[in-house]
Amino acid sequence: MFSVHRRPPRSRRAGARLSAAGAAVLAAATAAGCGTLSSGNEVELSDEINVSSTMMQSGEPIPELYTCEGEGVSPTLQWSGLPDDGATESLALVVDAPEEARVFWVLYGLDPQTAELRQNTVPHPGEQGRNSEGDTAYDPPCYSQDGADEIRFTLYALESEVELSDDVSLEETLGAIADRAIARGSLTVTNGPRNQT
Repeated sequence: MFSVHRRPPRSRRAGARLSAAGAAVLAAATAAGCGTLSSGNEVELSDEINVSSTMMQSGEPIPELYTCEGEGVSPTLQWSGLPDDGATESLALVVDAPEEARVFWVLYGLDPQTAELRQNTVPHPGEQGRNSEGDTAYDPPCYSQDGADEIRFTLYALESEVELSDDVSLEETLGAIADRAIARGSLTVTNGPRNQT
């Protein structure tokens, strides 16, 4: 494993910018249903994967450590409940804010035997795709004024490997993940600080 490259904290104004490609993909996916991506397969995408974290609770604010207000490192995640028929060849993770149609992080090529993502690391094997800022890195979200927006950590079980060149767009990466997805699961938190005044 190696540490995730960390970008310098961005301003709130910069954080509001959207990549046109990422916005278009996520707007379409959000309109199509509750998941980040709609499966490109004819089979209905199941929500059987359980995604959790020892550092975050579903429905609760994301800890400052993982935001642009804190150290901006990627969080620890655990998962279970992958399809048990041997159909999963690879895993992918997409971290997004559906209301903003913004993607903070994309990982793919993860070993299906892996059941945990450690803080501020990318497993080996594993590749980082481009986020909405155009970087291949974790882009830490910033707290919103009311803290009501959701941030989703969605893990996808894929029926085949995603093999992409280094210069592919966010849209192409999300499309490749969607075409291969057979199951998913999400941990959803909010983007407001724990102690708001």
